[in-house]
Amino acid sequence: MTLAQLEAFVAAATGQTFTAAAAELGMSQPAVSDLIRRLEGEFGAPLFNRSGRSLVLTAAGEELLPYAEQTVFSAKQGTEAVNALLSLGGGTATFGLLRNADFYIRQDLAKRFRQKHPQVRIRLVGQNSAETVSDVVAGHLEAGLVTLPVEEDHLDVLPLARDEVVYVSAVPERVQTPPDIVAMCNAPMILYDAHYAQTDPARIQLSARARLRGLTLNPGIEVEYLSAALSLAADGFGDTIACRAALESEVFPRGLHAVSLAEPMFDTLALIKRHGQLLSPATKEMARLAHSALIDHQASDHGTAELLGGAHDIEAFLG
Repeated sequence: MTLAQLEAFVAAATGQTFTAAAAELGMSQPAVSDLIRRLEGEFGAPLFNRSGRSLVLTAAGEELLPYAEQTVFSAKQGTEAVNALLSLGGGTATFGLLRNADFYIRQDLAKRFRQKHPQVRIRLVGQNSAETVSDVVAGHLEAGLVTLPVEEDHLDVLPLARDEVVYVSAVPERVQTPPDIVAMCNAPMILYDAHYAQTDPARIQLSARARLRGLTLNPGIEVEYLSAALSLAADGFGDTIACRAALESEVFPRGLHAVSLAEPMFDTLALIKRHGQLLSPATKEMARLAHSALIDHQASDHGTAELLGGAHDIEAFLG
């Protein structure tokens, strides 16, 4: 029994002639007759009485009809659902964003996406890059925008842009000379992402530099958010670090000064997805919009990052 046979049966029962069924299905009358004949052969019983000008269901046909109608309807609904998904008329976009994404994507990503695709559900998760990596690997998120370095096992990674990480202090004398890691280990440091001290990309880079000098970076104050670290630094409780994009944002307090590190350090923004993962059309579109918003911001007066990936790279990555 095939779906085509059931579709022919339902159309014939509705139209009461093979000719009407053929017109409904866009087929020839002999093709419809053959489909129903083969279906009757599988049951070993006629489904229509063919006497007279109209088809009349037999007892077997009456019994089959509601199940055939349900099957044909379900198949149609399934086809429409898949087509809606592929045409971005449905589905869900699941995408992770680094917590300082607003520094680089000033436009409201969810708003832009919903305006273009009002029938698609959106799940945007803002969190530390290490958590986004875990969620993508585990399949809880399809893709995400993170800051490198991250553990890249089981991931496809596409760098998109990089922004310099600078030293920030309220004391002008402390930013007259670019500090090295030794100076930072001896300075009253305030570091953010306290919960992710062992996995945050910026802190991983600083800790690696300290280990190479036989030192340990022990901040005097740890907080969760960059805005809190900057506020404390502005009040004179210590020094911190920040991406250059933050210097151009509303969270950067007056009275703070910034300087490059002696050994320049960068936040590299990258798209990630699980290795070999085929992304849904909705999530692909979300990734494209995130990249487009990044380009738009870098073209503005506030853009500080260096773009690394182009449209061709994005499409190759998304597959």
